[in-house]
Amino acid sequence: MVVEREVFESSAVVRSKSAGLAVRRLVVSNFRNYSKAIFKPTHDIVVLTGDNGAGKTNLLEALSLLSPGRGFRRAKLVELDKVCEAQPTRLSTSLETDYNAWAISVELAVGDDLITIGTGRYTETEMKGGNKRLIKINGNPAKSQTELNKYLAVSWLTPQMDRLFHDGANQRRRFFDRLVFAFDATHSTRVNTYNYTLRQHRKLLQSSYRDHKWCLALESQIAETGVAIIAARCDLIRRLSPILGQNVGPFPGVRLSVEGEIEKWLEKNSALEVEDKFKESLEQARIKGVIEPYEVVGPHRSEFNCLHSLKNTPANQCSTGEQKALLISIMLAHGKLRKLEFGNSPLMLLDEVVAHLDELRREALFDLLGSLGSQVWMTGTDASLFGTLGSKADFYEIFDGELVHQ
Repeated sequence: MVVEREVFESSAVVRSKSAGLAVRRLVVSNFRNYSKAIFKPTHDIVVLTGDNGAGKTNLLEALSLLSPGRGFRRAKLVELDKVCEAQPTRLSTSLETDYNAWAISVELAVGDDLITIGTGRYTETEMKGGNKRLIKINGNPAKSQTELNKYLAVSWLTPQMDRLFHDGANQRRRFFDRLVFAFDATHSTRVNTYNYTLRQHRKLLQSSYRDHKWCLALESQIAETGVAIIAARCDLIRRLSPILGQNVGPFPGVRLSVEGEIEKWLEKNSALEVEDKFKESLEQARIKGVIEPYEVVGPHRSEFNCLHSLKNTPANQCSTGEQKALLISIMLAHGKLRKLEFGNSPLMLLDEVVAHLDELRREALFDLLGSLGSQVWMTGTDASLFGTLGSKADFYEIFDGELVHQ
């Protein structure tokens, strides 16, 4: 299947007055259950409806790949390929390929500017078992995925996140780190570096050969990146709290905090002092024979706490509906803060979110999303839930990888 070569040509669309982010042309090829689909939305709200399994969430996943990482499903790149009877026998380095590898192309309006972004699986190495993602921005290969953060941020809420306050702390850390990514592109690099170095440190401690200088070098890297990660998290909470603590219509205020040993040290010491203390704790743990990362302090042990501000109740003790409202409050506050600091809020992807809201909250959400100024993509099985949006939105009905613009 071919991703058309003129995919980035300008289209005659009705421009929004918003200075935010908006996808004005989207092409997905060989992605999940789509052979090819082309969207040309003209509004800042896009609604995708259809039966379960039709492919609505797949399109949101494609848009989530406009940010660094593996998208909101965290799938391997080869898992995104559309399953075809005939497998490719030749290789291609282009995003515009007639082989099996998936590709996504967008024309993105950022205020008055138009940016072209393409991403897909790099097939040059697939016969060697490769699994590399290629990104092009305005036709030029990106040096790293973090270059995407220069042009846009992407936020999402999915049904899988409904258990965020009940699942393990690692899921909450990942969720909050993504919020930080929207403000600090290097945060993702720090997190990846930290996790990699932590694994290398563990392997070294498990081996029979323990080079003292190597251990110290790894521990220094762990301490430096670890303190930077925690400082970035704490700083975002500090900036987010004045907005997040306010009730917005039917959505409650939220009190966020993060707990951990390093966090306590940072309250009373400088970052450099905490780095030294962190390194010392790692060295002492090594001397005592501690190997496993879960037995030492660090950002991988941090716990995020969320309170319903009106009820002063921990999120994990709130009802399912209240937890959904808390998550929405966090996303709205995050979008507002980014708009204040960067001039635009993230491109927002809401998968089956409105289905679990009553009419009051649903209508309030539509109004609040509109005030953020950037484009919002929403999915649902019941088109009537979006009826009040009327001419304010683009409506697409999805049928097993095919779409109809309503």
